[in-house]
Amino acid sequence: MQATFNVVGMTCGHCVSAVTMELSLVPNVTAVDVDLEAGQVTVTSDIALDESQVATAIAEAGYELV
Repeated sequence: MQATFNVVGMTCGHCVSAVTMELSLVPNVTAVDVDLEAGQVTVTSDIALDESQVATAIAEAGYELV
């Protein structure tokens, strides 16, 4: 399953790395693709993800879902 989320505050490669790392720790996530220019993150997972898990992981990285 894939889901795309809008994220506020990402501005550089470090932001991409931080978001990717935190989302990779969410159970059942198999891939993370960050589009810095669009401010979007696409998450691929084995099962449907709870958006609150995604929001928490992104917050841990220092950013916020829109």
